[in-house]
Amino acid sequence: MGAASWKIMGSAAAIVSGIAAKKILNAGWKAATGGEPPANPEHPDTSWAEAVGWAAASGALIGVARMLAARQAAAYYRHSTGHLPPKLEEVG
Repeated sequence: MGAASWKIMGSAAAIVSGIAAKKILNAGWKAATGGEPPANPEHPDTSWAEAVGWAAASGALIGVARMLAARQAAAYYRHSTGHLPPKLEEVG
């Protein structure tokens, strides 16, 4: 496994986690507010509270989901190869 394999694994993990996070976010929004999430938060007819709430929730959830997916992909890569992916350094 090399840099190309890592790029494919990382990209696939990010895409899948983004799709899953979006589905969870939509369901959570519906449960919390009783309504559909805003289709376009930038639209002037969307209330500020709804637009900011959606932006904050979606940004946080999608960011965390992608980070978790990247960590899992890196752990799998390290388990398969015995070393971390290219350009991913050990910390501490």
